[in-house]
Amino acid sequence: MKNTRVILSEFGRKLFKSCYGEDCIKKCHPGARRAIGSIMILLVALAFTACGGDSGSNANSDEPVSSSSVKSSSSSKGGSAKSSSSVAISVVDPSTVVVGSITDSRDKKKYKTVKIGSQVWMAENLNYEERNSYCYNDSAEYCAKYGRLYTWAAAKKACPSGWHLPTRGEFDTLFESVGGENIAASKLVSKNGWYMGGGYEDYYLFSALPAGGWYDYRYRNEGYEAYFWSSSQLDTEEPVFCNLSYDQDFSRMLYDDEDNCRVSVRCVKD
Repeated sequence: MKNTRVILSEFGRKLFKSCYGEDCIKKCHPGARRAIGSIMILLVALAFTACGGDSGSNANSDEPVSSSSVKSSSSSKGGSAKSSSSVAISVVDPSTVVVGSITDSRDKKKYKTVKIGSQVWMAENLNYEERNSYCYNDSAEYCAKYGRLYTWAAAKKACPSGWHLPTRGEFDTLFESVGGENIAASKLVSKNGWYMGGGYEDYYLFSALPAGGWYDYRYRNEGYEAYFWSSSQLDTEEPVFCNLSYDQDFSRMLYDDEDNCRVSVRCVKD
């Protein structure tokens, strides 16, 4: 049973890399991406069936899988896993969102902030020049537009005093606060800047931008994808990051080797 699930997970990872891991405009039509998403849901369902479904002590675990937001049975580090006794989080009314700002004392850059439920998030990508942080395509114009792209090591120490890199659990709270991970992308992405006019109404003023990222040794997916580091890891030590896409309503928590990725940072208030 366990081997069946491992095989399905590995097949899913290959599917992910075949499309999401490559530049979409060159590699996959949006319709193909949706088809792959449907295949992944079927694969995960089969994997759960092979492992006995939702029964057993692992039923409430929510470890991220590389190709979707469906959870695996293992727990992650960094306080990211929700326990079965977690208190339900109410959906936040967008009209109650509070907009503010902070100024980073290190370089005097000012950032918009947004209070969604009990959390206060930066509503812009961090643009602090930490060692091992980069501009998309190594061009300063992209840093001005999207903020910087960080290695995971740099991201963990990049947030200003009083703020921190969010855990997987804090991303989960954000998703639940806007209606759940199945619709989170449709509530959190910006109105403008996305491929073919993609984007939504930015209901919660989180304004996620399609900054793309760097992985497999090149910059990819500017205009198509938003990625944000979390501070959490899998038990296999791979760091976890959030993904919001131009053509999907749902959010994903993905993972990769620490040295293989440079993505954006959104800090959350302590």
